[in-house]
Amino acid sequence: MDNTARNIALVPPPDRRQSETALAIARGTARLLRSLGFTCISELPLPSGRRADLVALNERGEIWIVEIKSSVEDLRADQKWHEYRAHCDRLFFAFTQDLPCEIFPEGTGLIIADAYGAHLHCEAPEHKLAAATRKQMTVRFGMAAALRINRLVDPQGHADFWE
Repeated sequence: MDNTARNIALVPPPDRRQSETALAIARGTARLLRSLGFTCISELPLPSGRRADLVALNERGEIWIVEIKSSVEDLRADQKWHEYRAHCDRLFFAFTQDLPCEIFPEGTGLIIADAYGAHLHCEAPEHKLAAATRKQMTVRFGMAAALRINRLVDPQGHADFWE
């Protein structure tokens, strides 16, 4: 009997938009966030139509967004990061130790990361979300997490969502 479950990857294939450096930063940052009591979703579409690199949620309902920057050019080309503030309690940039902290915008937190871990270099200021926005983001987070789990369990049933 052919068991197709053996062929199911535990993690969906990468979407190829991120560089190896960005993927390493995301991995190390996710490890840090888990150590701080958060769970993470990568590449979460926001109500604004933007897509956040990492969105983290803890048991108190706090929502953090982490924008990953793999180079100075990546930061300079990004004109949309300020829009993420409307969807989180705290906004961070995560980057490698090769980038200087001084190039990042004031009023954001800084996380220095590699593929194996990260440390919180500078705490982000808190700006509490409105209750309706918090609910919208929490539902969006939960729906994305459930859909990703469902894809792992039944990839053929979710083929139209892989694109």
